[in-house]
Amino acid sequence: MAARPLLLLALLLATTALAVAATGRGGAEAVGMPGGWFPIPDVEDARIQELGGWAVARHAGLVAGDRGLRFGRVTRGEQQVVSGMNYRLLVDVADGSGRAAPYIVVVYEQSWTNTRRLTSFSPAACG
Repeated sequence: MAARPLLLLALLLATTALAVAATGRGGAEAVGMPGGWFPIPDVEDARIQELGGWAVARHAGLVAGDRGLRFGRVTRGEQQVVSGMNYRLLVDVADGSGRAAPYIVVVYEQSWTNTRRLTSFSPAACG
């Protein structure tokens, strides 16, 4: 009778180990725990593209010298579970003369309070 709980525990541990091995990931990212950054699976998703466009428009509205910036598209991104979600996006942006450059933007969103905040907007390091 005492062997049954041990057998169930062993089965649970084996299943968890197989799941981690199958995904090739472990730690906080494997279970979506707060704090870790993990890749956005589909940056072509309309919602992710909208976030990138919103970030460029928000920055252009806040910084007088950058009013001519135009959103191109999100090319890569990561997300981080916090009390809401942080999105770190690599965004193609064109200036008023049409020159394109990549920027890294960070947007914080908390859906249940309708909060969206641009927390960072900077040129991406080239190299």
